[in-house]
Amino acid sequence: MTSSRQRNIAWLVAGTYFMEILDGTIVATAAPSIGRAFGVASVAVGLTITAYLLTLAVLISLGGWITRRFGSRRVFLAAIAIFSAASLLCALSTSLPELVVMRVLQGIGGAMMVPVGRLAVLRVTDRADLVRAIALITWPALVAPIIAPFVGGLLVTYASWEWIFLINVPLGAVAFIAAWRLIPREARETPQRLDGVGLLLTGSGVAALVYLGTLLSGGHPQLVEVMAWGAGGCVLIGLAIRHLLRERHPLLDLRALRSETFRVAHAGGSLFRISVSAVPFLLPLLFQDAFGWSPIVSGTLVLFVFVGNLAIKPVTTPLLTRFGFRAVLIGATLCAAISMLLAAYITAATPVWLIAVLLIFSGAARSTGFTAYNTIAFADVEPVAMTDANTLASTLQQLAAGFGVTVAALALRAGDLALGGGERSVVPFQLAFAVIAVLTVLATVEAARLTAVAGDNILPKRRQR
Repeated sequence: MTSSRQRNIAWLVAGTYFMEILDGTIVATAAPSIGRAFGVASVAVGLTITAYLLTLAVLISLGGWITRRFGSRRVFLAAIAIFSAASLLCALSTSLPELVVMRVLQGIGGAMMVPVGRLAVLRVTDRADLVRAIALITWPALVAPIIAPFVGGLLVTYASWEWIFLINVPLGAVAFIAAWRLIPREARETPQRLDGVGLLLTGSGVAALVYLGTLLSGGHPQLVEVMAWGAGGCVLIGLAIRHLLRERHPLLDLRALRSETFRVAHAGGSLFRISVSAVPFLLPLLFQDAFGWSPIVSGTLVLFVFVGNLAIKPVTTPLLTRFGFRAVLIGATLCAAISMLLAAYITAATPVWLIAVLLIFSGAARSTGFTAYNTIAFADVEPVAMTDANTLASTLQQLAAGFGVTVAALALRAGDLALGGGERSVVPFQLAFAVIAVLTVLATVEAARLTAVAGDNILPKRRQR
């Protein structure tokens, strides 16, 4: 396969990844408008976000088995079609229960679309080109959460809430045609029987923890309710791990974690993802709730994180080639932690240009860390084990990104309680940024434990050293 076709497939998957992540975050901006349209409270619209995230969390682990059964091309095309059709049905919904059902359908498409698309990229990409390919399909995870508040605000202000879903229809049509032409046909495998017990335990445990995060992020849940969901989720996950380690053909093959590079990418990498996923959630709240700035000003400032993402992209691969994964991960995570600590000192009196510089710096560290973690994860995975490793990676990454908002919300609530539940000031945000900075430092510590040559086998100029 030509390198240009490999690159086009990577761009295609990046586009579908962007749609999936954007849809998971943009609804929050339109919640008041949707609530008014359906005659319900804005907070009730949060159920549509929960339904979408729960569906993703439960079904994403099923991607590996389905791909083996039907082939990545067929599953990818079906996922795009389901996601696009569900988006149209979301826009046509006339009640909150109807919208929730359509969001579940949309989640089914999203759960298959991204991991299967990434697997298609991994299968057609040589190890020498892996860094470049992963860099392409990483950018949506960086960009979508940042521009979602801005895009959502524009669509709701100048059009209507339906357009946050309708925008996916033409994009999905283009993606389907491109996938039909680009994704190669492949021989279908005969998978082992589906691990139903693993699916039940893993899906239930993940769903319980995601729902717990939703409870903690909004409203005022009862202590008994929180403890029940938390304990239930942990017990189910524990039983799932025990089962997966004993099962001959498990739903999620945990053996990939024996690899140093894969383990670090999903241990310290999960801490990093939790931290950086919290930033796009905290910044708009800080600017609007604590400083009293308008949504437009807030959304525009957050876009400077995106500027940092783009600015560092051309030098990410040269940095990895020159210094190796260990040094780049240490530098990226440490710089990200510093940026979060500095964000705790932002006040309404801080010059806007200085805030912009800090956010650009934060975005550059964020982008570099994301690319390095996502790339090194598959450095030592053999082609025969790629499907299982990709499914496990997708599940762990989805969980880490989802819990970023939960961690930030918990830190904000702790700060509010410390102030006696009075009017929100900048103090809770300072606590929240400090908490996520500590998590990022822990990721730095683990990155420092990597061997010096980890991942060199996929860096062409370092393989000879």
